[in-house]
Amino acid sequence: MLVPAAEACTRLVYLGAGDQVITARSMDWARDIGTNLWIFPRGIKRSGEAGPNSTQWTARYGSVIASAYDIATSDGVNEAGLVANVLWLAESTYPKLDGGKPGLALSLWPQYVLDNFATVQEAVAALAKEPFTVVTAQLPDENRLATVHLSLSDKSGDSAIIEYIDGKQVIHHGRQYQVMTNSPTFDQQLALNAYWKQIGGTVMLPGTNRAADRFARAAFYVDAIPKAENPVEAIASVFGVIRNASVPYGITTPDQPNISSTRWRTVVDHKRKLYFFESALTPNVFWVDLTKIDFSADKGTVQKLDLGPGQSNTFSGEVHDRFKPSEPFKFLGL
Repeated sequence: MLVPAAEACTRLVYLGAGDQVITARSMDWARDIGTNLWIFPRGIKRSGEAGPNSTQWTARYGSVIASAYDIATSDGVNEAGLVANVLWLAESTYPKLDGGKPGLALSLWPQYVLDNFATVQEAVAALAKEPFTVVTAQLPDENRLATVHLSLSDKSGDSAIIEYIDGKQVIHHGRQYQVMTNSPTFDQQLALNAYWKQIGGTVMLPGTNRAADRFARAAFYVDAIPKAENPVEAIASVFGVIRNASVPYGITTPDQPNISSTRWRTVVDHKRKLYFFESALTPNVFWVDLTKIDFSADKGTVQKLDLGPGQSNTFSGEVHDRFKPSEPFKFLGL
């Protein structure tokens, strides 16, 4: 049995000048998470991969996503500018699949949202009705279940954080929910951050890689950086914030041998529909311009950008034409 690792990630939303909205996240994991980038067109027919009684749907929107182990969607943006990110939350417990509702595998949770909705409001209105039961499964090569929570953001600056606590869905919805990390649950993170707001970020900020400390730093800096009119400057500032909340690659301490390193970061410019990607193992930031992709159901194709072991393949600039047609991966299910 592998020793459990302290998984960690950070997500933040920047609300800038001229209706600029930028979402950034770091992916922190103790080992290579096998990430590649994928283009999914509209019209894909999907199953919830939760057995005979699985929810079924056809994708209304195309998307660009970052996979985990090529068995799950961990991060992505659709052509309408809706962003979905999943981050680890050890406290997550999901309802039992009792046959009363169709099931949806956790690996498809963010993809379901990207496929079906254009805005956070649309997604929240639908998910609040709990049309399916979310079902988790064991992580690859690990003796534990996947436990995550979901963040959503859109081009209007709206946000939502969705968790399953004690088997019940909890939704935090509003523009004020700009930052999310990991444990404790989101309501407790907000309470901890209120303490640091009283102290003030120019006086002192917590500096460890613990989730609550990363939350405090990200929450302070995302509001402290300038509201630049120039989108290039805004992107630069947001990259600075998410890097500040990242964990040095390969870090280890005697009492915590499995601390997660930041493997990669993504930044989404909602207004310009740009999806930036930065790997810890390569020197370049590159990006995908969604406006250059044919997402149509009749001409669009599933395509993959192979990032290599540890996301070590080097790319530069805009890369939509570097994707290659590929068979879609199979989502992990029951």
